[in-house]
Amino acid sequence: MSQRTLSQNIRLFLTGTAMGAADVVPGVSGGTIAFISGVYEELLGSLSSLNPKALRILFKEGIAAFWKYINGTFLVVLFGGIGLSIVSLAKLITWLLVNEPLKLWGFFFGLVVASVWMVGRQVKKWNVPLVVLLVAGAIIAYFLTSLPPLSAEKTYWFLLLSGFIAICAMILPGISGSFILLMLGSYQMIMYSLKNFNVVDILVFGTGCILGLLSFSRVLKWLFKKFEYGTLAVLTGFLVGSLNKIWPWKENLELLYTHSDGRQEFVQANISPSQHADPQMVWVIVCAIIGAVVILGLEWYGQRTKQEA
Repeated sequence: MSQRTLSQNIRLFLTGTAMGAADVVPGVSGGTIAFISGVYEELLGSLSSLNPKALRILFKEGIAAFWKYINGTFLVVLFGGIGLSIVSLAKLITWLLVNEPLKLWGFFFGLVVASVWMVGRQVKKWNVPLVVLLVAGAIIAYFLTSLPPLSAEKTYWFLLLSGFIAICAMILPGISGSFILLMLGSYQMIMYSLKNFNVVDILVFGTGCILGLLSFSRVLKWLFKKFEYGTLAVLTGFLVGSLNKIWPWKENLELLYTHSDGRQEFVQANISPSQHADPQMVWVIVCAIIGAVVILGLEWYGQRTKQEA
C-alpha cells in the first residue's frame, strides 16, 4: 500500500465519517459508502491481513513491519472517522428519524438509488446468470427488510452476537447493519448505550464487531477474487431490495414497543405519497437529489484518489 499524504488521509477520515453516519441509520450500509468511494477492496485486504502471520511479523520483525503489513494507518484513520461519526451523530440521526423522517429517508433513498447504478456499472458485461444473481439478491434483501423487528432482553452474549452479525452486514454494500440490529431487537440498546456512553455495553458489542470483521472480511475478499462479477451482481440486487426499507412514505400498523425515553417503534407498511397525510413531496425529492449528488461526489473522489495513489 502506498503511503498517503495528509490531504488523502483527511479525505479517508471523511469517508469514515460518511460510513459511520450511514451505519447509524437502519436501511443504509456503510459498506456501500466504502465501495463507491474506492476504499472497499483496500478495507477488505487490510482486515484480512489481521491474521496469525501478522503476529509472527510483530514478534520477529517488530512493530514497524507489523504496522506496514496490516496497513495500520489506513485502518486507524478510516475507523477513527467511523467511530467518531457513530458516537457524535447517534443523537442527531435518532432525532431526525423521529422529527424529520420523510426528509431523512428521502435523502437516503436518493443515495441508494444512485448506488445501484454505481455498483451495477462495475460489472463490465451482464449476462443471464448475472441477472439471475441480481434478482436473487434483490429478493433476499426485500425479504429481510420486510421482516418485523423483534424484541429482546439485553444480555451480554446477545450484544456480542448482535455485533458479530451486524458488522458482517455493515461491510456488505446494500445490507444495513443497523437494520439487522433492528430486526434482532438490539438497535435501541446500542443507540441508548452510545448516547449514554455505557462503556461495558459498547466494549461487548465492539468485541462482537471485531470478531465479525476478522472472519467475514476474508470470505468477502475470497468472493471478490474468485467471483467478482457474480458478487457485484448480488450486491447490486441487495441495494435494489433494500429500497423497500427506506421508502420514505409509510404508515404505522401496530405498536411494537416503547423505548425508555418514550420513543415508539411500529410495524410499518409502505404507502404511496398520495396516501400520506403530509407527503412533503418537494422536500423529499430535493433531499433525494442531494443524496444522489453525494454518491456521485464520493464516486468522483474515489476515482481521483485511485489516480493519485
